[in-house]
Amino acid sequence: MTISKLRNALCLCLLGASVALPLPASAQTAAPTANSIAERLQSLYPATRFGAVNTTPWPGVFEVVMGANLAYVDESGQYFLFGHLFDMKAQRDLTAERKDAQTRVDFAALPLTDAVKDVRGNGARTLAIFSDPDCPYCLKLETEIKSLTDVTIYTFLMPIASLHPGARSKAIAVWCSKDRVAAWHALMQRDETSPARECPHPVDRNIALGERLGISGTPTLVAADGRILPGAASSAQIEAWLARATASAEGPASAKSAAR
Repeated sequence: MTISKLRNALCLCLLGASVALPLPASAQTAAPTANSIAERLQSLYPATRFGAVNTTPWPGVFEVVMGANLAYVDESGQYFLFGHLFDMKAQRDLTAERKDAQTRVDFAALPLTDAVKDVRGNGARTLAIFSDPDCPYCLKLETEIKSLTDVTIYTFLMPIASLHPGARSKAIAVWCSKDRVAAWHALMQRDETSPARECPHPVDRNIALGERLGISGTPTLVAADGRILPGAASSAQIEAWLARATASAEGPASAKSAAR
């Protein structure tokens, strides 16, 4: 090989090496973050209301909160996936876990003095129920929970006027009764309406509380650990659901002390 050919070969090798070298950090495109994706989505879809944007274990895919729903979006913000994200190795439904965490209620922050308090047995377990006096599913639920023992039930009277115009006056009558628990049971178990009464009551506050918590239907149950169970579940389902409560020992205790 001549000297000129060797020089050309060396130049080509050096050129190839220089192409393979990584670009300086300043010249590289920064990896997208949850904040940058949120800004991109708002720019691409200004008429759409997005909540929090979070990273996921799937590289390049981000979780987007859209009201009560979760969606997944790529880095471009163009492609959305609505469904459940599973970790097959760990056998976990990541979407269900995130939704559960999103909808949990801070039980200790509930204004328990605004609820009808029914202590059964030793009252060790704690449960809150948002209920409408004229809701047929609430009536069904009351039948199911008659068998619950060793539980303290806090019933927040939350009439839904758009569905049951007469429910508000019934709720107020129950609250203004001398024995609220007895009046509530008489109404829901025997259809015995309390005489109309007026007194300072929390009914409107309960309606506003339900709206703040995202509770739009009755009945809705809230466990001491903040989990929510909507609808008229069976007594067996409720027992199993309460058994899964992960609240610390002081959780229910603090909740009860707040209502004393």
